[in-house]
Amino acid sequence: STLIMFHQLTDQTVNGSCHGPTPVCNRSADGDALQLPTFSTAAKVRVIITFTLCAVSAVCNLVVLWAASNGGKRKSHVRILIMNLTVADLLVTFIVMPVDAVWNITVQWQAGDVACRLLMFMKLVAMYSCAFVTVVISLDRQSAILNPLGISEAKRKSKIMLTVAWTMSVILSLPQIFIFHNVTITVPENFTQCTTHGSFVQHWQETLYNMFTFVCLFLLPLVIMIFCYTRIFVEISSRMARSNLVSRDVHLRRSHNNIPKARMRTLKMSIVIVTSFIICWTPYYLLGLWYWLFPDKMEEMVSHSLTHMLFIFGLFNACLDPITYGLFTIHLHQGLKRCCRRSNTRTELENNTCLIHMSGLSSRRQTASGGHNIDKEEGNDKNRMKSGSRPIIPVSKI
Repeated sequence: STLIMFHQLTDQTVNGSCHGPTPVCNRSADGDALQLPTFSTAAKVRVIITFTLCAVSAVCNLVVLWAASNGGKRKSHVRILIMNLTVADLLVTFIVMPVDAVWNITVQWQAGDVACRLLMFMKLVAMYSCAFVTVVISLDRQSAILNPLGISEAKRKSKIMLTVAWTMSVILSLPQIFIFHNVTITVPENFTQCTTHGSFVQHWQETLYNMFTFVCLFLLPLVIMIFCYTRIFVEISSRMARSNLVSRDVHLRRSHNNIPKARMRTLKMSIVIVTSFIICWTPYYLLGLWYWLFPDKMEEMVSHSLTHMLFIFGLFNACLDPITYGLFTIHLHQGLKRCCRRSNTRTELENNTCLIHMSGLSSRRQTASGGHNIDKEEGNDKNRMKSGSRPIIPVSKI
């Protein structure tokens, strides 16, 4: 989690707060004593599900990356977009998921100050890249539908937008290196955590930084995506109305709204990708917004178990993207079929070779058993030579 990773607690520890993937310090029932967090049941469930999602996401995204990169020498710009989204999902898979799971297991931070700064930076890069590449896909689909004749410029524009997306992901994540650091408390005992404590003079400054991250990471991409697909739906509706008035004749390779079927399939795929991003991450980001504005009310009304569940639901988006791509992409199916055919062909060749060797061994055993069989084999060989038939050559010698 990037947004609701830390919970402020009390002025009695480290001059105001201590933070972590779960609250570092908890008040007891009397409100005075402090209790360090433990590896709770909710955290254990979160770790198990996170590692499961990590394995599934790794397999699915690596298969998609392999299929997209081996689909031919000339890659369409849509395939390049999907490859970039897959790389972003793999960053979430190999950085965000393992770090979150291990941090919940250890409870406190044990990787050192350098790893604290670097991993918090990489986690935000992964989150930003997922959001920004999804925005690029939306902008590309808007351009493809509204300006269908600009196909030659589409690839160049998509490369520029992807460069901007990755560059902005790195730039906007750079503050993480400077505001995150190790903090150790001594009450009730030594406890170290990777936190932003002490990096902001006033609490409103930290709230402002979190709100800026929220806007760039979720709110602004959401507005852009909604705007793009609203324009797309308006354009498709107007084309359908015009086509119904002008003529009932439709080209065989075009859908009922006068848009090529391949482009329509890509549009549907992008809509599903954007929808899954919005559905998966909206609850968690809204919870983060609630915490920054009203932290006391949120801690009273929302259990830590619900926070765990919403974060896991957000991570599930990394698994949905490759599944969506596989469902809407023909060449991925063809690539998997070719791979299966190759493996089946190799298996058949190996089986045939084994059968030929086995038949050769059985014939040698029959030859060695007696002269009568030898005479028969010699007669058969002479008959084969006379009839002009060729001897069978084992596959292994060909």
